[in-house]
Amino acid sequence: MELQQMRYVIAVAETNSFTRAAQRCLVVQSALSHQIARLEKELGARLFERTSRRVRLTAAGAAFLPAARQCLDAAERAAAEVAAAVGEVRGRLAVGLIPTVAAVDIPTALGDFHQRHPKVRISLSVGASDELVERVREGEIEVAFLGIPVTARPQGVNARELARERLVAVVSPSHPLAAETSVDLRRLSSEVFVDLPAKTAGRAQSDLAFTAAGLAREVAFEVTNADYLTRLVGAGLGVALLPPTYAAGLSGLTTIEVTDAPARAEYVVWGRENHTPAAAAFLELLGVDQE
Repeated sequence: MELQQMRYVIAVAETNSFTRAAQRCLVVQSALSHQIARLEKELGARLFERTSRRVRLTAAGAAFLPAARQCLDAAERAAAEVAAAVGEVRGRLAVGLIPTVAAVDIPTALGDFHQRHPKVRISLSVGASDELVERVREGEIEVAFLGIPVTARPQGVNARELARERLVAVVSPSHPLAAETSVDLRRLSSEVFVDLPAKTAGRAQSDLAFTAAGLAREVAFEVTNADYLTRLVGAGLGVALLPPTYAAGLSGLTTIEVTDAPARAEYVVWGRENHTPAAAAFLELLGVDQE
């Protein structure tokens, strides 16, 4: 059994096509098919059901796939550890972040990291704080940047707080509140809101603040995407509470101070296990204490 064979199986499983898998792996289709057939013979089971119209995993293939991914990850980590032992950082760095992260200039940080460590492959994904913590725990990503209520703390991962900010209200220029310089939560409670889905970390700080003040509010629009959230606000569909650093970069919207605003803490988190040399080097570049 060879690592390359595992790569081919993963490529076919992810593309649902031998042709597209061969293109991804930069080999001719006949070579890829031959290697998978050899692997199936060695395993004594077919990994794929092939028809003229589709390719899909068999039960044996579905069982093999996660183990193959783990083997490739382990091989990559082993190569990265050897490289680090001789002073070279290589391998991969998978970073996750919320779209409103403000404590770190992510493009600049990744650019500096790539310049120092050009042999590291970098992947970047955007998600909700809860999801990112879970992905770090599972080893899918190495480092993540979160925003959560100041009363909370990421669980099951290493975490360092980067900054705290009090949220501001954001409205369209035509909104009745746009002429105000400041408001409080009681005044805002009579407005319609655009916010993230209920029970997400990004929503929690606002919900907790209104509850603590004994106030109810109407969230008429729940949006998973921060960009679309601001577009709905710009269309005059409601008010949003956002971090001021993020809100400052939005064009065509009006920002209003909230005198009793909820606060958000930004964290960088990384795994307690499988701490790769690339992740360690990236955290070092950011000046994060890893002890």
